[in-house]
Amino acid sequence: MVSSPWVSGGVRIPRAVLAEVERAGREAYARDEEACGYLEGPLDDPFAIDRAVELENQANKYHAVDPEGHPRTGREYFKINSLKFEKAIRVAGEQARAVKVFFHSHLDCGAYFSQEDAASMTLGGTGAPPHPLAYLVTAVDRGEVTGHRLFVWHERDASFVEAPFVIEEA
Repeated sequence: MVSSPWVSGGVRIPRAVLAEVERAGREAYARDEEACGYLEGPLDDPFAIDRAVELENQANKYHAVDPEGHPRTGREYFKINSLKFEKAIRVAGEQARAVKVFFHSHLDCGAYFSQEDAASMTLGGTGAPPHPLAYLVTAVDRGEVTGHRLFVWHERDASFVEAPFVIEEA
């Protein structure tokens, strides 16, 4: 099994990669939805991040088709194509890389890990997250990024807790 030390936090995110997360957050805000995606990096440097990949938030599409079955919109949560995400994790591993962080934005409510976030990342609250990831939440308030916080799964308490990360300047 591959070791995944980034699940304890401490990832190093270059300013340019974080700028991509922020761009995605601002653009998603303009569409009235949360941004989402992942950060990856090389396996031989477990705390290094070198790439951000935005994923489509499909929540509004699901809501439009079935508002009763999917009552929340993309402003309130994210829904991704899980098959595409699973493929990204697999392909990264085949290239001696890893998807290390899942990111998403919150609109006008700050950077925190909500109960909905926890349920999404633990398949409905049925246990630990299925993938070894840390989770970056970006606050976008009135269209501007106002903060970032990283969260990790704490096994003993069966909950998500804040963890440190480093923003690397160029």
